[in-house]
Amino acid sequence: MSQPKLFSIIDKAIYDYKMIEPDDRILIGASGGKDSTALVEYFANRAKRKDANFTFSAIHIETDFEACTMSPRLRAQMQEWNVDIINYFVDVQNRIKEGFKMSCYWCSNQRRNELVHFALKHGYNKIALGHHMDDILETLLMNMLVKSELSTMPPRLNYQKYPLSLIRPLCYADVETIKEHAKDSGYISTTCTCMYQDNSGRKDARARLEALTHGDRRAKEKMFAALRNINKEYLP
Repeated sequence: MSQPKLFSIIDKAIYDYKMIEPDDRILIGASGGKDSTALVEYFANRAKRKDANFTFSAIHIETDFEACTMSPRLRAQMQEWNVDIINYFVDVQNRIKEGFKMSCYWCSNQRRNELVHFALKHGYNKIALGHHMDDILETLLMNMLVKSELSTMPPRLNYQKYPLSLIRPLCYADVETIKEHAKDSGYISTTCTCMYQDNSGRKDARARLEALTHGDRRAKEKMFAALRNINKEYLP
Protein backbone atom coordinates (compact mmCIF):
# COMPACT_ATOMS: atom_id res chain seq x y z
CA MET A 1 0.00 0.00 0.00
CA SER A 2 1.41 3.37 -1.03
CA GLN A 3 1.89 6.04 1.60
CA PRO A 4 0.26 9.49 1.53
CA LYS A 5 1.77 12.11 -0.79
CA LEU A 6 2.77 14.28 2.17
CA PHE A 7 4.78 11.46 3.73
CA SER A 8 6.75 10.97 0.50
CA ILE A 9 7.55 14.69 0.46
CA ILE A 10 8.76 14.48 4.07
CA ASP A 11 10.85 11.40 3.24
CA LYS A 12 12.74 13.39 0.59
CA ALA A 13 13.40 16.32 2.91
CA ILE A 14 14.69 14.00 5.63
CA TYR A 15 16.99 12.28 3.13
CA ASP A 16 18.30 15.51 1.55
CA TYR A 17 19.11 17.18 4.87
CA LYS A 18 20.04 14.04 6.85
CA MET A 19 17.40 14.88 9.44
CA ILE A 20 17.24 11.36 10.86
CA GLU A 21 20.44 9.53 11.71
CA PRO A 22 21.13 6.27 13.56
CA ASP A 23 20.19 6.30 17.25
CA ASP A 24 18.57 9.73 17.11
CA ARG A 25 16.26 10.70 19.97
CA ILE A 26 13.83 13.21 18.48
CA LEU A 27 11.47 15.52 20.34
CA ILE A 28 8.51 16.78 18.30
CA GLY A 29 6.95 20.11 19.24
CA ALA A 30 3.22 19.40 19.03
CA SER A 31 1.23 22.64 19.10
CA GLY A 32 -2.07 21.02 18.18
CA GLY A 33 -2.24 22.57 14.71
CA LYS A 34 -2.44 20.65 11.45
CA ASP A 35 1.27 21.05 10.69
CA SER A 36 2.70 19.54 13.86
CA THR A 37 -0.12 16.95 13.93
CA ALA A 38 0.91 15.80 10.46
CA LEU A 39 4.49 15.58 11.72
CA VAL A 40 3.46 13.41 14.67
CA GLU A 41 1.49 11.10 12.38
CA TYR A 42 4.45 10.82 10.00
CA PHE A 43 6.90 9.87 12.74
CA ALA A 44 4.41 7.38 14.20
CA ASN A 45 4.21 5.70 10.79
CA ARG A 46 7.93 5.87 10.07
CA ALA A 47 8.71 4.27 13.44
CA LYS A 48 6.92 1.14 12.19
CA ARG A 49 9.36 0.61 9.32
CA LYS A 50 11.78 -2.30 9.63
CA ASP A 51 14.76 0.03 9.18
CA ALA A 52 13.61 2.53 11.82
CA ASN A 53 16.74 3.43 13.79
CA PHE A 54 15.46 6.28 15.94
CA THR A 55 13.08 6.97 18.80
CA PHE A 56 10.80 9.96 19.26
CA SER A 57 8.45 11.66 21.67
CA ALA A 58 5.93 14.46 21.21
CA ILE A 59 5.59 17.33 23.64
CA HIS A 60 2.94 20.02 23.99
CA ILE A 61 4.11 23.22 25.66
CA GLU A 62 1.01 24.40 27.47
CA THR A 63 0.80 28.01 28.60
CA ASP A 64 -1.50 29.91 30.92
CA PHE A 65 -3.80 30.73 27.99
CA GLU A 66 -6.70 28.28 27.73
CA ALA A 67 -7.14 29.27 24.08
CA CYS A 68 -3.79 27.59 23.32
CA THR A 69 -4.49 24.24 25.00
CA MET A 70 -4.52 20.96 23.04
CA SER A 71 -7.98 19.39 23.00
CA PRO A 72 -8.64 15.99 24.63
CA ARG A 73 -9.98 14.76 21.26
CA LEU A 74 -6.66 15.50 19.58
CA ARG A 75 -4.78 13.75 22.36
CA ALA A 76 -7.02 10.72 21.87
CA GLN A 77 -6.36 10.81 18.13
CA MET A 78 -2.62 10.74 18.71
CA GLN A 79 -2.98 7.89 21.18
CA GLU A 80 -4.55 5.92 18.33
CA TRP A 81 -1.17 6.34 16.63
CA ASN A 82 0.48 4.98 19.83
CA VAL A 83 1.86 8.42 20.67
CA ASP A 84 1.52 9.71 24.22
CA ILE A 85 1.84 13.49 24.41
CA ILE A 86 4.10 14.93 27.08
CA ASN A 87 2.42 17.95 28.64
CA TYR A 88 4.76 20.69 29.86
CA PHE A 89 3.39 23.84 31.47
CA VAL A 90 5.02 27.23 31.03
CA ASP A 91 3.71 30.28 32.91
CA VAL A 92 4.45 32.77 30.15
CA GLN A 93 2.65 35.83 31.54
CA ASN A 94 4.68 35.91 34.74
CA ARG A 95 7.89 36.11 32.72
CA ILE A 96 7.05 39.47 31.19
CA LYS A 97 9.45 42.14 32.45
CA GLU A 98 8.21 45.52 33.57
CA GLY A 99 7.75 47.89 30.67
CA PHE A 100 7.20 45.11 28.12
CA LYS A 101 3.98 43.63 26.79
CA MET A 102 2.82 40.16 25.83
CA SER A 103 3.02 39.19 22.15
CA CYS A 104 3.03 36.10 19.96
CA TYR A 105 6.75 36.61 19.34
CA TRP A 106 7.53 36.64 23.07
CA CYS A 107 5.34 33.63 23.80
CA SER A 108 6.83 31.69 20.89
CA ASN A 109 10.39 32.39 22.06
CA GLN A 110 9.57 31.26 25.58
CA ARG A 111 8.07 28.00 24.34
CA ARG A 112 11.02 27.40 22.01
CA ASN A 113 13.48 27.95 24.87
CA GLU A 114 11.59 25.45 27.01
CA LEU A 115 11.69 22.90 24.19
CA VAL A 116 15.47 23.26 24.04
CA HIS A 117 15.88 22.97 27.82
CA PHE A 118 13.58 19.94 27.99
CA ALA A 119 15.41 18.22 25.13
CA LEU A 120 18.82 18.76 26.70
CA LYS A 121 17.66 17.65 30.15
CA HIS A 122 16.07 14.44 28.89
CA GLY A 123 18.72 13.35 26.39
CA TYR A 124 17.13 14.25 23.03
CA ASN A 125 19.54 15.29 20.31
CA LYS A 126 17.03 16.72 17.83
CA ILE A 127 13.87 18.82 17.97
CA ALA A 128 11.39 18.52 15.09
CA LEU A 129 9.21 21.54 14.35
CA GLY A 130 6.19 21.84 12.06
CA HIS A 131 7.31 24.77 9.90
CA HIS A 132 6.49 24.18 6.22
CA MET A 133 7.68 25.70 2.94
CA ASP A 134 5.27 28.65 3.13
CA ASP A 135 6.50 29.49 6.64
CA ILE A 136 10.11 29.45 5.43
CA LEU A 137 9.41 31.67 2.39
CA GLU A 138 7.29 34.09 4.43
CA THR A 139 10.11 34.42 6.94
CA LEU A 140 12.52 35.07 4.07
CA LEU A 141 10.35 37.96 2.85
CA MET A 142 9.86 39.33 6.38
CA ASN A 143 13.61 39.35 7.06
CA MET A 144 14.36 40.98 3.71
CA LEU A 145 11.76 43.73 4.02
CA VAL A 146 11.98 44.41 7.76
CA LYS A 147 15.52 43.48 8.80
CA SER A 148 17.27 44.10 5.46
CA GLU A 149 18.68 40.61 5.96
CA LEU A 150 18.81 37.61 3.63
CA SER A 151 17.92 34.78 6.02
CA THR A 152 15.13 32.41 6.97
CA MET A 153 14.39 29.23 8.93
CA PRO A 154 16.80 26.49 7.70
CA PRO A 155 15.54 22.91 7.28
CA ARG A 156 18.27 21.79 9.67
CA LEU A 157 19.98 24.00 12.22
CA ASN A 158 22.84 22.67 14.34
CA TYR A 159 23.21 24.63 17.57
CA GLN A 160 26.75 25.81 18.27
CA LYS A 161 26.32 25.89 22.05
CA TYR A 162 24.44 22.62 22.53
CA PRO A 163 24.65 19.03 21.21
CA LEU A 164 21.26 19.62 19.61
CA SER A 165 19.75 20.23 16.18
CA LEU A 166 16.46 21.71 15.00
CA ILE A 167 14.89 19.94 12.04
CA ARG A 168 11.93 20.98 9.89
CA PRO A 169 10.78 17.87 7.99
CA LEU A 170 7.87 19.75 6.35
CA CYS A 171 10.25 22.14 4.56
CA TYR A 172 9.35 20.74 1.10
CA ALA A 173 5.59 20.74 1.77
CA ASP A 174 3.46 23.75 0.90
CA VAL A 175 0.53 24.65 3.13
CA GLU A 176 -2.10 23.44 0.63
CA THR A 177 -0.60 19.94 0.54
CA ILE A 178 -0.75 19.81 4.34
CA LYS A 179 -4.34 21.07 4.36
CA GLU A 180 -5.33 18.37 1.87
CA HIS A 181 -3.65 15.70 3.97
CA ALA A 182 -5.29 16.95 7.15
CA LYS A 183 -8.69 16.89 5.48
CA ASP A 184 -8.19 13.38 4.08
CA SER A 185 -6.98 12.14 7.47
CA GLY A 186 -9.76 13.85 9.41
CA TYR A 187 -7.46 15.78 11.72
CA ILE A 188 -8.91 17.29 14.86
CA SER A 189 -6.48 20.19 15.01
CA THR A 190 -6.56 23.21 17.30
CA THR A 191 -5.22 26.73 16.84
CA CYS A 192 -4.14 29.26 19.44
CA THR A 193 -6.67 32.09 19.56
CA CYS A 194 -5.49 34.06 22.60
CA MET A 195 -6.19 37.79 22.96
CA TYR A 196 -2.55 38.78 22.48
CA GLN A 197 -2.22 37.57 18.91
CA ASP A 198 -0.67 40.10 16.55
CA ASN A 199 0.42 38.40 13.37
CA SER A 200 0.21 41.47 11.12
CA GLY A 201 3.81 41.01 9.92
CA ARG A 202 3.25 37.35 9.14
CA LYS A 203 -0.08 38.06 7.43
CA ASP A 204 1.54 40.75 5.30
CA ALA A 205 4.33 38.36 4.27
CA ARG A 206 1.75 35.71 3.45
CA ALA A 207 -0.07 38.15 1.17
CA ARG A 208 3.20 39.10 -0.51
CA LEU A 209 4.08 35.44 -1.09
CA GLU A 210 0.64 34.87 -2.59
CA ALA A 211 1.13 37.87 -4.89
CA LEU A 212 4.50 36.52 -6.03
CA THR A 213 3.46 32.90 -6.59
CA HIS A 214 -0.34 33.08 -6.99
CA GLY A 215 -0.40 30.11 -4.65
CA ASP A 216 1.35 27.90 -7.20
CA ARG A 217 3.34 25.15 -5.50
CA ARG A 218 5.92 24.97 -8.29
CA ALA A 219 6.66 28.68 -8.00
CA LYS A 220 7.20 28.26 -4.26
CA GLU A 221 9.50 25.32 -4.91
CA LYS A 222 11.59 27.49 -7.25
CA MET A 223 11.86 30.21 -4.60
CA PHE A 224 12.93 27.63 -2.05
CA ALA A 225 15.47 26.12 -4.48
CA ALA A 226 16.92 29.59 -5.06
CA LEU A 227 18.00 29.66 -1.41
CA ARG A 228 20.39 26.80 -2.20
CA ASN A 229 21.51 28.21 -5.55
CA ILE A 230 23.15 31.50 -4.58
CA ASN A 231 25.32 33.17 -7.21
CA LYS A 232 27.59 35.37 -5.05
CA GLU A 233 29.26 36.88 -8.12
CA TYR A 234 26.04 38.78 -8.87
CA LEU A 235 25.40 40.02 -5.34
CA PRO A 236 26.73 43.20 -3.72
